[in-house]
Amino acid sequence: MGFGRNSTSRSGDYLEGMLNDYVGGRAKLKAQKSVPTKFVAALTCLQFFFAVYATFLLYYMGPSIDLRSKPEFTWATKIAQQWKQLMITPHVVGHYQEAASSLIKEDVLPTTPSQVCENEKIDFMQKKSNDVQMIKIKRELYEEVLNFQSKTIGTETLQELMAMKSKWDLKGPNRPKITVLLNHFKRKTLCAQLDSLLQQTLPFHHAWVLSFGSPNEASLRRIVDTYNDSRISFISSSYDFKYYGRFQMALQTKADLVYVVDDDMIPGRKMLQILAHVAGTDKYKNSVLGSIGRILPFRQKDFTFPSYRKFRSKEAGLYLPDPAYDITVDKIVQVDFLSSSWFLSADLVKTLFIETPFTFSTGEDLHLSYQLQKYRNAGSFVLPVDPKDKETWGDSEHRLAYVSETTVIFKDIVQVRDDQWWKALSTGYVTQWAAMNPQKVDALFYAHSVDEVKVLAPLLEKFRSTVGKKAYIVVTGGSFCPCEDAATALKWPALACKERRFKIFDLAVGALSGVSNSEAPVIQAVYTSMKGLIKIHNPSVVISVADIDPHVRKALKMASETNSNGTTLVLLPRASVSQVLWMADLRSTALPNWNRMRISVNIITQNRANSLARLLKSLGNAYYLGDEIPITFNMDSKVDEATIRLVGSFEWPHGPKTLRRRIIQGGLIRAVSESWYPSSDDDFGLLLEDDIEVSPYYYLWIKYALMAYHYDPQVSLPQLSSISLYSPRLVEVVKERPKWNATEFFKQIHPNTPYLHQLPCSWGAVFFPKHWREFYVYMNMRFTEDAKANPVQIPKSRTNGWQASWKKFLIDMMYLRGYVSLYPNFPQQASFSTNHMEPGAHISAKDNVVKHNKQDFEVPLLKEDFRNLLPGMKMPPASRLPSLNLFNQPVSLKGLKAAGAKLGQDVLRCDNATEVVAVDQDTGLPDTCSKF
Repeated sequence: MGFGRNSTSRSGDYLEGMLNDYVGGRAKLKAQKSVPTKFVAALTCLQFFFAVYATFLLYYMGPSIDLRSKPEFTWATKIAQQWKQLMITPHVVGHYQEAASSLIKEDVLPTTPSQVCENEKIDFMQKKSNDVQMIKIKRELYEEVLNFQSKTIGTETLQELMAMKSKWDLKGPNRPKITVLLNHFKRKTLCAQLDSLLQQTLPFHHAWVLSFGSPNEASLRRIVDTYNDSRISFISSSYDFKYYGRFQMALQTKADLVYVVDDDMIPGRKMLQILAHVAGTDKYKNSVLGSIGRILPFRQKDFTFPSYRKFRSKEAGLYLPDPAYDITVDKIVQVDFLSSSWFLSADLVKTLFIETPFTFSTGEDLHLSYQLQKYRNAGSFVLPVDPKDKETWGDSEHRLAYVSETTVIFKDIVQVRDDQWWKALSTGYVTQWAAMNPQKVDALFYAHSVDEVKVLAPLLEKFRSTVGKKAYIVVTGGSFCPCEDAATALKWPALACKERRFKIFDLAVGALSGVSNSEAPVIQAVYTSMKGLIKIHNPSVVISVADIDPHVRKALKMASETNSNGTTLVLLPRASVSQVLWMADLRSTALPNWNRMRISVNIITQNRANSLARLLKSLGNAYYLGDEIPITFNMDSKVDEATIRLVGSFEWPHGPKTLRRRIIQGGLIRAVSESWYPSSDDDFGLLLEDDIEVSPYYYLWIKYALMAYHYDPQVSLPQLSSISLYSPRLVEVVKERPKWNATEFFKQIHPNTPYLHQLPCSWGAVFFPKHWREFYVYMNMRFTEDAKANPVQIPKSRTNGWQASWKKFLIDMMYLRGYVSLYPNFPQQASFSTNHMEPGAHISAKDNVVKHNKQDFEVPLLKEDFRNLLPGMKMPPASRLPSLNLFNQPVSLKGLKAAGAKLGQDVLRCDNATEVVAVDQDTGLPDTCSKF
């Protein structure tokens, strides 16, 4: 590469020698004669004046003086111009030439731009479309874009932009330094560009004329030489660095701002001033500015994206400004990429090279805008113009730039550019279409390997096959997870990786960033791409496997947290993926709450080590979906040694383990009621006595029910206070304790429908935080050892005589306030928990006269996926859940409240017909009477 800078002196020494020879020679000849003194004095004066004239002449013939712009001494200028044209250069003066042969080989070198400049012929008219329909379509799309941007980011006219405060003081000491890069190959516009730059209202700092592999290198160099301006440099190379070379050179500048200009752009005299001012504003300082830009294609009705060169198509996007359709940019407009000129801070230029370009043969314009948005959150803007003042235009002769737009481009180049912008959109480039048309998908899956694709495939397919659901998959690509291999694993055609349709996104990590032993490139590539994809598609959840590469997991977490609309990262253990297909049946509004709940396991135990071991084994065999599950052991003071050793050695991989032991024996009522207290409104407590055993699917049932009926913003079920794992076989609150079968009872609705029941469950249930706080306050206000002293007496309920029972007080509160519990209902009354009826505080107790038949309480555990048994293979809507009162009679939720109000025995006196007690949800304290 050659770097040439104009010499500040070219022929001064040569001229001085000529003049000295001439003056000195004549003086010697005169000295040989006898002449009068006056004549000698006159000759001396003549020599002096001639020396003064020669000095002026040499000054004006110097290379640093532009005779076109310095007309102060017109007489001297004219003479100097004539002498410069007649003068023989130093290379051909025989006395000073370096070799005699140069007189034959060298032509006379030109000394002014006018001698070497050529002008591009523009003997054609600006193309105008006469297609009325297309003019209408394009202008409508342009108006849509402007209207959207005016409402979101704001659009300003040129006058408004120039009125904004800028960091650059264009006339003061804080004037920006601007390096202009002019890239030339064959076009004959260099002189016009240099003339324009020399006349700018804001002077440039440096101008670098670049010639990479150009056949016109010699003529381009000659033009630069004739300008004789130390600020203008010529940089050349026989190797063609193509479109990226000029930006590689821009990395070398020490200026504040960079203006990269194609050879088809001749900016108006005010362009640098306008660009610098706008670039200095707070709003546009992190931007790339230009005069021509494109808005990439919009999605078509068939959900595919057309080529950006598709003819007669609104969805093909916009070229701005577009004289063919009479579209002038009169307000600043954000575009997807700029063409022909780029004005940006020198610091932003390096962003272009963060990722290896899709191709070096074309597309540097799109790659620059894509990288700036992806890594610097920088936008690309086309500046407005004053249509009456060409000096404000970035392309004062738009016909030059528009030639390439209307010229037929080779089909393979169009395909390459189409592939490039689609790759950008597929890896998180938020185009104007994406900004104007925010998507909403239910799930975005992420796989870092083909094995992970296979694991996630069943859940992905369930989402995609569920009516009203949208789900796509993102693969790391490159050597990690090639897109074609992922498509094969999903039984999709390999074409899915190529077609311009949202389905599978290939991030090409590694292929773009290169091979590295560091995790940083992977984290950066995954994070930035996923951040963009999440912004475009607004997924409710991003789903991946729990054991994904930890660096990728960090990137996914960071990307998910950037979405202000709420996207939750869900990491599923591989074994659990096929067990949560019901996830696709949840509303998209519920899915972001997937990680909100915190369900703790609270075990009440004392001296049944064998029973406890059985319970712990069943807990260990359950599916937990990667959630953190704290476990707490609550032991009374008389706990035996075997139990202590068992809980001490027990390892729980799903969360923290806590051991609690009372000093003074409290009994079952305190052991249960004090075993758990919520720390937040998302803290749920599962209470289990040690003679309980659970199904492997128990946690899935809890999670599904909470997501469907508590964490769905579109569902209002404030009466729901707990979720039972157990299916009762008896109506235990009446004296006769008749047998009861929910499957038979609800067969007219659906034999396996879940249902709401006013009876709380003590053999495996999850209790809700707000209602448990309320229960604490209620029990504190109503607790008595003497059952007959209890003011609440529910008609015909045998619970009125229960003593030392925490459940009795919870039943009273639920009855008075109309609360319910959700119960499962499956064949043979199979449940998520069972009670083995082993001797304890109640069962086989000496003071308990009730005889318990084990077959009436011990139910089978569910050993298969319960989703297949639900109505329509999913939880029914909350509005379709049947509800029962305390005595297993069908009563509406409103009817349950009416019965409690009618009893009128709550802690506050309310209207017995229309009101029940309402409490402060934070404290559980009774607050007021509320109508129902």
